[in-house]
Order: sequence, then C-alpha cells, then structure tokens
Amino acid sequence: MMNKKTKVLALKYRPQVFEDLIGQDIVSETITKAIKQNKISNAYLFTGIRGIGKTTTARIVAKSLNCLKGIENLCKDEMCKNCEAITSSNHIDVLEIDAASKTGVDDVRELIEFSRYGPTSSNYKIFIIDEVHMLSKQAFNALLKTLEEPPQYLKFIFATTEVKKIPITVLSRCTRFDLSRVSTLDLFKFIKNISIKEKGNISDDVIKLITKISEGSVRDALSLLDRALISSDEKNKLEISEAQKIFGYFDKSNLIILFEHLFSGNENKVIEMYKHIYNQGIEPKIFLNDFLEILYYLKNISYIKIDGNNFNLNDDDYKKIENISNSLDNSTLLLFWQFTIKTLNEVDIVSDPNIAVEMFLIRLLYLIDNKGSSDKISSEINTIAQNNVEKKVNITKNKFKEREADETKNVTIGQIKNITQEKKINEDFFKIETFNDLLQICTIKKELKLKYELENNVNLVNFENLRIEISFNESLDKSFVKDLSLKLYDWTKQRWIISFSKLKGEIPIKEKKFYEKDKALKEAKTTKFYKGFLKSFPDADLISTSKKDKND
Repeated sequence: MMNKKTKVLALKYRPQVFEDLIGQDIVSETITKAIKQNKISNAYLFTGIRGIGKTTTARIVAKSLNCLKGIENLCKDEMCKNCEAITSSNHIDVLEIDAASKTGVDDVRELIEFSRYGPTSSNYKIFIIDEVHMLSKQAFNALLKTLEEPPQYLKFIFATTEVKKIPITVLSRCTRFDLSRVSTLDLFKFIKNISIKEKGNISDDVIKLITKISEGSVRDALSLLDRALISSDEKNKLEISEAQKIFGYFDKSNLIILFEHLFSGNENKVIEMYKHIYNQGIEPKIFLNDFLEILYYLKNISYIKIDGNNFNLNDDDYKKIENISNSLDNSTLLLFWQFTIKTLNEVDIVSDPNIAVEMFLIRLLYLIDNKGSSDKISSEINTIAQNNVEKKVNITKNKFKEREADETKNVTIGQIKNITQEKKINEDFFKIETFNDLLQICTIKKELKLKYELENNVNLVNFENLRIEISFNESLDKSFVKDLSLKLYDWTKQRWIISFSKLKGEIPIKEKKFYEKDKALKEAKTTKFYKGFLKSFPDADLISTSKKDKND
C-alpha cells in the first residue's frame, strides 16, 4: 500500500496498481491492454463523482508508462525509484496540477513551455491536471495545439467531476473513461476488509450505514470508517445507534414512525417524534430531504427490492412503508411532495427553520383530516401556488349541464354567452367535461392568450376529469401549464393535473382546421360541377368551401 505509516485510511489504502482499483475493472483492463500493445493515447480523460479514484487512476497510468520494471511487473510494495517518486508526487517528469488554483492562460503557457524539454529519467513526460474543467476558456485554447500534436514523449492525463464544462474541442482530443460508482456490495466488502485489518470493533450494520452514506465514493467511505474506528475500541463495539450520532445521520425508522402517526392524525405523537429527531442534531433541511426520500419509497415501494445489495431499507422498514403505501393514493403523495418542496424553500427565509418544519407537519395533519380529503389537499396546495397571484373580485362563475356534441359545433361568441346563461346551474364553478368546454370558457373569460396556446400549440393526448395529458411542443409558452392550472382551479375549484406524455397526440386545432379546409377544397375540385364550371371559366380557381346549413 501507499503509505503504511499514515493513520489516514484514504491515503494508507490508496491503490497502487490497476488490480487494487475497486469497481473499475473495464477501465483497468482497457488501459492495460493499450499500454501492452503500445497503443497509448496522447491524452486520457477520467470522469466521475468525487472519491472514486480519478486521480489515483491517473497516477497508476503514469507509473505504468514510466515504471522501470514495465507494466508486466508494475511496482506495488517494493517500488522502483520512478514509482516511488510518482507515488510521493515529486517525480521530475510527472507534474500534477490542480486546475482549481491554476486556471489562467499564463499557467498553461508555462506548462507548454516546460513540455518542450524531453523527460529526464523516464520514458514519458506526463502532465496530470486535476479538476481540468476549472481552466479558463483562454487556457483551454492555449492547450489545444499541444494537445492535438504533442511530442512523442508527452502525455496528458485529465481528471474532472464536471465533464460538461470541458469544451468539445478538448474532449474530442482525449480518450475518455467514465469511472462508475462503486457498487454497494463491492464497497461493503472493501470497507469490512479494511475494518478487520485495522482491528476495528464495528458491527456490520455500521459498515452498511457507511456504505449507504458514501453513495459509491471510496474516499468518503474510508473517511467515515476513520471516524468509526476512533469511536470504537476492543471493549466497546460501535453499534448503529451510536454511529448515526457520529455521522450526523438519523435512523429512517423514526421518520417512518412519524409517517404512521401523521396518517393516523396523532398531532402530539407527530410533534414529539419530530422533536426527538431534531434533538439528535438533524437539521431541518436534512429532515425535509429525508422526508422526500420516504415519500419516494411510498410512491415506488412495489419496485424496490430488498436484498443483500440494498442498504437503503431493512426488512422492517420495507414492511412498514408497504403498509402505509397501501392506504394512500398517488395524487396525495404527489401533492405532499410539492408541499415539502415548497417548505424547503421557506426554511431559507424564516428566522427559525425548526418552527417552520413543525408548522409544516401541523398543516399536513390538517390536510389529511377527514380521511385525507383530496379536495382539502388540492385547495391547500393551490393556495400555496397562488401566493403571488392577485385575487379577482366579483367574478361570475357558471356551470354547464351535459350537452350533446353537435350543440358545441360552429357556435359564435354571442351564442356561447346565451348557452352559458341557459345552462347555468349555480354560480360557484364551471363544469369542464371536454376540451371544447375549456375553449369556450377561455372565450367567455377573455383569456385570449390561453385560448391561442390551446388552439395553436397544444397536441392533446387525453382529456378526462381533472386531468389533461398533452405532448411536448417547443412552440408552447413556458408558463402555459402553470397559467392553465391556476385558471382551471379558479374556474372549477378543483385541482387539475396537466402532464406531458411521450405519445405524439393530436395535431393542434388550428392545424387540424387547415387540413380539413385543404381536404374539402381538394374534394370539391374533383366534383363534376367544378370540372364543368372550369370548362366555361378556365381561369377560375376555387379558394374556399363552406357547408350549407340544413335550414337554408
């Protein structure tokens, strides 16, 4: 291993050869074959999340190219002078640069000038640039020429967590490798093995927790293990409850219990459980984010598997969430999700975020009162959405009766007003049953912008009670969905769900009318009457058609 004297595990157990890398077998195998076949790229680019081995892999590549023993016998324990120097970051021909601190064009020009001289004591001169995306645009431009046609002895190795910020002109000149997150099971085995080597008195549940928190990052996992080892000794085994306090991570089972109290309507128990969680040192924002995680589980519990590779939920938690989920509908969960997101924004502006979360829970209790009335939830969520919307006063609201489809065809604005007055049942809300109803109400309410979008840019997939499904249209106004949702609630006093579908949907009404008109013209021009008319008037042309009213 790299540094057996250091007490920092991330350095002590840093991989020294390709075989030591965890979860990067494909990358290791590909680069090893390329070096053995002398098919070495001018520049390598390693991407991925923090702590998965990008810089470590870069060093191993540098050692593979310059090791005195060759890649077949790459140094691991007893290192040659080149490998020892690269490991210690003081090799004269292997220069490591942190682009976060050296971002300017002058730094790159100095690098290029240095590259003009060949290697002193090794096969290749290698530049390792970490966080390469931090370089300025001018710095990238200065690097391009050397990167495209470097001297035979010069190699570049880049590492980044933000590959999208690298210019495409640079990406195209690199051999790119995307380092993947380390799998849960592989990381668990790795951490457990190190724990045994370090003679740590730590339970498997703690190692599972470390694996979960680290999210596939080996460095993060080793840092957490460091903290765990410090807190354990030969006499006192570190258990999950103590580890959660050390890592600032609270037991999700407490949050699940809070959900049980929430949906049973027990306000005292809900607030009591939240205070218990808060007293464990859990910040309100962390609580709300974990609250969202449980909502996700409630929505998708049927797709989540409980096995040895999944440390997010244990069997007991899974069963509790499954029981809660069976008594809820998706609309309630989605509305709760929106409400939680809203509260996340609120905690940034209130003086005491803790109080904001308590009020959040109390309002949720209010929403699910009376058996979780969806109408109350809808009303509450829409009230939130309309905080900055000016309330309208003295708006007359009407309701339509059921009508036959042919009654809605070819109705003028004046006729619509008459129908509205005749079909009016009460003045509390409109009843919208069809897409055509929606268009008519837009006309009555003089919502010309909405009507324009509905007629010209909406590809309707499905229209049903309280739900409109449309396909994506680039011409559609960005605020259309929000504006229509607010208006629909204003007109119907019910929350509507407007969603985008992957299906193509119908063509817009205006476009449909155009095609119908064009079709009618073409059909009319095939009639005997029109052909006979052209014989008498050869220069004439048919430009429009219309249906004759049955009463005419």
